[in-house]
Amino acid sequence: MEKRLSVGIIGCGGIARGKHLPNLKKVDEVELVAFCDIVKERAIDACKDFGVEDAKVYTDYKKLLEDETIDVVHVCTPNRSHSYITVDALESGKHVMCEKPMAINTEEAQKMLDAAKRTGKKLTIGYQNRYRGDSMYLKEECEKGTLGEVYYAKAHAIRRRAVPTWGVFLNEYEQGGGPLIDIGTHALDLTLWLMNNYQPKMVVGSVFKKLGNQRNTANAWGDWNLDDYTVEDSAFGYIVMENGATIVLESSWALNSLDVREAQTTLCGTQAGADMVDGLRINYVKNNRQVVEKPSFNTGGVAFYKGNKNTPDYLETRMWIDSILDDTAPLVLPEQALVVTQILEAIYESAESGKPVYFNQ
Repeated sequence: MEKRLSVGIIGCGGIARGKHLPNLKKVDEVELVAFCDIVKERAIDACKDFGVEDAKVYTDYKKLLEDETIDVVHVCTPNRSHSYITVDALESGKHVMCEKPMAINTEEAQKMLDAAKRTGKKLTIGYQNRYRGDSMYLKEECEKGTLGEVYYAKAHAIRRRAVPTWGVFLNEYEQGGGPLIDIGTHALDLTLWLMNNYQPKMVVGSVFKKLGNQRNTANAWGDWNLDDYTVEDSAFGYIVMENGATIVLESSWALNSLDVREAQTTLCGTQAGADMVDGLRINYVKNNRQVVEKPSFNTGGVAFYKGNKNTPDYLETRMWIDSILDDTAPLVLPEQALVVTQILEAIYESAESGKPVYFNQ
């Protein structure tokens, strides 16, 4: 018989129901056996929709962790609780996938990494944009050296008017920030991963709340409650790596700009460049001519798994479960996710102090 993993979900809100639960349900080797949420009705509903016949419901995550038959836990709670729930889950003998960002600051992220090393359990973070077809193709090209040395990059996470008005997205205490920590984190993770560069030297940051106090905003999800809006509406970072490579990170939920791009990157190397403006484009010189190459992702490519399931969300789940079954490293390493958190925290710190933040000094 194939091995089956018992999985528990902590936090049954939008990200659990929209990404984690439906994709875990598609994996034959997974049984969804436990559901926890501080709002009991949410856990009950998730259990009815996704759980096995005798699945259990909890409002206290520590009670869920007491179940020794659970192999894996997915942490889908607000950012502030990522660290301590993940640490407790690892200490209880569970492998953990935690939603992005890893934690609200470097100190909390380090606790998670230390717990994973101490317990020997696997830990990964939910950066599903790595699993897109264009991302994986570009990663392969980077590893082959097609771009040469990548020394300049942009991480794009710009929305024009798309502030999330539900849940605790606007709550600085619960989330640790706004668009920078919400969607900027995806763009930065993607860029660092493609560059394979995790050694930041210096960061300068700017953080703005210029549109958050306005009404009649034409926001995609309607106007927000002004009293609830305690985070930035845009943030920008200038990141210099130890080898001199430079990254510009731009993030916004609300910005008067038509250059709208999210979870994208631009890479400039010594041999070629790449961007995701109109699909994936790789630019280079050939026969003394400027060339632009645009791979198609409509057909072909690697058939990772059977069936029409090769969406980034599913591949993230499938490859995570396989890393446990096969005892291999997950694609998103906690050491990498910690550097993302480290840089995001430095951008906030620099913006508040008005000074650059230096690492390893």
